[in-house]
Order: sequence, then structure tokens, then C-alpha cells
Amino acid sequence: MEAPGIRALIVDDEPMARRVLREELELLPEVRVIGEASDGKEALQTITKLQPDVVFLDLQMPAMSGFEVVRNLTGPALPVIVIVTAFDEHAVEAFEAGAIDYLLKPVDEVRLRMSVERVRHLLGRPHEIAASVDKIASAQPSRASSGRKIVGRNGDEYFLLAMDEVLAFQAERELVWIITSKRRVLATQSLRAIEARLGDTQFQRVHRSTIVNISHIREMSRLSSQRWLITLSNALQIIVSKRQAHNIRRILQW
Repeated sequence: MEAPGIRALIVDDEPMARRVLREELELLPEVRVIGEASDGKEALQTITKLQPDVVFLDLQMPAMSGFEVVRNLTGPALPVIVIVTAFDEHAVEAFEAGAIDYLLKPVDEVRLRMSVERVRHLLGRPHEIAASVDKIASAQPSRASSGRKIVGRNGDEYFLLAMDEVLAFQAERELVWIITSKRRVLATQSLRAIEARLGDTQFQRVHRSTIVNISHIREMSRLSSQRWLITLSNALQIIVSKRQAHNIRRILQW
């Protein structure tokens, strides 16, 4: 006899992301992870074969995105779709498009429990599930650069921030703060991951724990031949490390 519980499928092209989400889901007694898929094509095949109750679906996958997976879903018994994505504007787009819920990486335990509870309430309502899937399938995601916005978190509240609003990113042990002129909120990725995502933009690393928005620098004072003090538009002062002193020339030429 098949064990009871919400039957879940995890779809993500990153093995580590799948493992972490599986470990979190396996802590929930009401959830049973019945499979994983590493790309869109495999996801569609596995959904057809296993008929999961819910699919935790990564949006940003090569070859076939999460939105494309949803557009290709067929069959009378559709799964609940919970979008799992990184820290850009796609999370909010997915939610507005009709996803029952979305989760930002790395997945927060409390948010995951809330998401599973929403799924539980929706099970047994095929018409509502189908309507949700149809909305996601018909969504037209923004084609703007994914680096143009970032999602910050403060408790259970999420903020969609324009990159121009961000003064700096500062790491504090395992936490990374997004600093704006009005608030300080938590990022959902490491400083290294954020730096890689920013690419060659107006942001510059000035310390191993800090990346600043060059557009918000209001004053630079030389402390020594390899030491500088930067003052941002909110009066926040940051010392440039010796290791990053060579970046001052780029800032001065901005």
C-alpha cells in the first residue's frame, strides 16, 4: 500500500539545489519526495510517469525554462506548481502569473512550510489547480536583464528592489545585507554569487565583505597609499581594503 502524504517532484538543473531542497522537504512529515528531474524535458517525462501532487520547479534552466515546462504540461490531473528561483524579479512575476507560491533560493524553512500548507489546501481542487497552471503557461516573463532587480527579505516580507536603489551589499558572517537609503534587508545568495550575477556594472568590490554602487559614492578620502575611506549617499562610511585598493582607479574614472 502506498504511503500517504503530498507527493513532490523537484526540478532543478543544479544538483546541490535539488539536494538541499530534498533535505528540507524530507523534514516535513506530510511530504514525500517521489523523484527529481535535472532539466525541462526530463521534468515533463517524470511528471507524466509519476503524477506528483506538487512540482517544485526552478525557473531558470538551460534549454527549457520553468515557464516552458508549464506550457507543455498535459493530462487531466495537473500538479500544483511551486516556483523555485533565485533572487531576481522572476519570483514576483511567477507569483503574479498564477503560481500557488514561489520560493527564493536558498529556501527558507518557514517559507517552505507555508508553501506546503498552501499546496495541501489546494489538493482535491483540480479546477483551481488547472486555472493556476493556465495562468503560469500564459505568462509573458520580462525580457529585461535579470540583473536589473533584486529581491530582499525582511522576515516574511519580500521587497523587489531596483538595482539603482541599492547602495551596497555587505556580508556579515553567513548573512548578506542589501543596503538602500531607506532600509537594510537580507539577500538570498552569497556575496560571491551576487558579484558574479552583477557582472561588469556600476557595482565594485571594495572589501572582501562589501560591494558598493559607484553611483552612490559621495566622497573618497585617502587614508594612506593603499587605504581609502568611501562615504556613500546615506553617510555610510566604508574602508577600502588593501587587497581591493587597485579598484580605486576604476572608481575615480567612473
